[in-house]
Amino acid sequence: MSDDETPLNAGTAAPDFTLPSAPDQEVKLSNLAGKPVILAFYPADWSPVCGDQMALYNEILPEFEKYGAQLCGISVDGVWCHRAFSQARHLQFPLLADFEPKGAVARRYGVYRKDDGIAERALFVLDSDGVIRWSHVSPIHINPGADGILSALERLH
Repeated sequence: MSDDETPLNAGTAAPDFTLPSAPDQEVKLSNLAGKPVILAFYPADWSPVCGDQMALYNEILPEFEKYGAQLCGISVDGVWCHRAFSQARHLQFPLLADFEPKGAVARRYGVYRKDDGIAERALFVLDSDGVIRWSHVSPIHINPGADGILSALERLH
């Protein structure tokens, strides 16, 4: 992470964005208002740690849904790469392409690794009003798991 970028803190309104989730579909963050949102920024679709992290979240998706939360994975990979990765891993949540301009959303959240051209492994839990209530950046080679997300969702209720 560069010195001029720090992750957005709890209490900050989450910057709105619209990103493609498929070649012909988009997700607009403000359209998810009214329910908690989990933004899971990650470096790359096919890296081993990212694959394990997204597979874990897919496995415990029912736990997130108990809180009414919508999970969105975000990386700088394109929609076709996301589609292949999602199909291979049988993911049941959208992967959003922060592809062009590259990393624009990650930059707005303060989690873009400029020197590497990828997003940090960063998590944000937003409340139903779109305010960040919890954030966490993991070392790039470490799967952050889901405990922090679940604790943050529990605190929202």
